[in-house]
Order: sequence, then structure tokens, then C-alpha cells
Amino acid sequence: MVDVMSVEKRSALMSRIGGKNTAPELKVRKLLWHAGLRYSLHAKNLPGRPDIVLSRWRVALFVHGCFWHRHDGCLLFRLPSTREAFWSEKLDRNRARDAAAVNTLTAADWRVGIVWECALKSDAENTGLQLVSWIRNGSTRIELIGIDHAVANVAHD
Repeated sequence: MVDVMSVEKRSALMSRIGGKNTAPELKVRKLLWHAGLRYSLHAKNLPGRPDIVLSRWRVALFVHGCFWHRHDGCLLFRLPSTREAFWSEKLDRNRARDAAAVNTLTAADWRVGIVWECALKSDAENTGLQLVSWIRNGSTRIELIGIDHAVANVAHD
């Protein structure tokens, strides 16, 4: 399908998409706050600038949008049909950057959590309960995935 916007308008629109304070991130922050957990945001001193940092537990949380972080197998992810090579390369770079940040944080003895947008859309309350439980007494890593996803809801390392 041909884009109905000019290249300039589409570029201006896409440039306004922010990477901070997204709706899924705000939802996770609200869940944590109501559970009595206090956090800091977008730590510049940590690899990958985690969305949420709970220093007391040495936990770094990333809240991933299913499109921007290429959540393969997810109902919320679909590679655009126009400029497929561009989008595929861009989203692959995002995933590589994510993996490098997680590996560096884990090597520095940080516990890393990844919360996918689909987990919040499918069952935010359960996702919040699992996340809070993991923060307080969990393992090294957790990945929360929506129930409609092709794989299990929780993956631990």
C-alpha cells in the first residue's frame, strides 16, 4: 500500500515519537508505585539507559514496545510492507543494542527485567504481580510476554 503522506510529513510525524514516558512505561511505573516500590528513571549512567531502575534491588527494567523492539511472534508486531529492508535493518539494530545492554548489565551484577507491551495489554494486573514478585525475590533475569504470544508468559534465566 502506498503511503498517503509525503515523505516530509511522514518524517516529521515519526520524529515526534518519543522513547520516554510511553503509555506502557507509565503503566509499569504505576504498578510499581502502587506496590510500594520506588525507582528512578532513564539512568544515564547504566548501559542502555534502562527505563526504570530500582537501585535497592539492583534491578534495571526495560519496557519494550512490540513494534520498535521487533517482538517476533507477537500479534502487535508487523513489519511494514513498504521499505521492508530499511525497517528490518533498523529494528534489528534496536534488538542488537538491547541485547548488548542486557549482557553488560548482567555482567555487572544487575538483575534485568524486560516487560513487553503485549504483556501489559493482555493482562496488566498479572504482569504487575509477576514483576513485583520477581523484583523482591527473583532470579537474574525475567521477560514478561503477553498471553496471546506464541511463547510462554514468563521466561527466566
